[in-house]
Amino acid sequence: MEDVPERWPVAQSDVRLKQWLITVRSDQVQMPDNQSAERTVVTHPGAVAILALDDADRVLMIRQYRHPVGYLLWEIPAGLRDVDGEPLVATARRELLEETGYRARQWHALVDTFTSPGFTSERVRIFLARGLESAGDTGYEREHEEKFLTTGWVPLAEAARLALAGKLHNGETVAGVLAGYVASSQGFSGLRPADAPEE
Repeated sequence: MEDVPERWPVAQSDVRLKQWLITVRSDQVQMPDNQSAERTVVTHPGAVAILALDDADRVLMIRQYRHPVGYLLWEIPAGLRDVDGEPLVATARRELLEETGYRARQWHALVDTFTSPGFTSERVRIFLARGLESAGDTGYEREHEEKFLTTGWVPLAEAARLALAGKLHNGETVAGVLAGYVASSQGFSGLRPADAPEE
């Protein structure tokens, strides 16, 4: 049992909004019975997220204000796929360094998700990063809202408990923590390489 690509015909598509990050369009999708259904689609460039574990299996997390939901959320580091042609693992390395000041020696693909496939094309590759090292003074300074980020460490088992208790709400964080907990219980065997293609 696995997901497979498929594309139903679109009879008409009208762009409703276009801005720097997203485009919103209305599609008339032709279904297999030749009836049509209107679907609102939010196109998004996608993102990467990083479950970064230290040698004691603690998760490196950031706390960030998220205006649309009105919460301060504990999250794993993440960032947009906003550099054309950049390999996803390179994006992840850059985001981990920029948001936390850490680098990792070992990288694996952990899990791939569509964040909300009922209305957006956003796709996220979540990486497992291990062998963490502080980058020291990287010369990078957080700007804009990122200067308000704080970092913290939580044991992986505790992060999984918090996710199941409804105390963590960021989707990539919940998926990454739970997938990482399962991977840890299996000795991190069988993980895909960091450059594995997205299916």
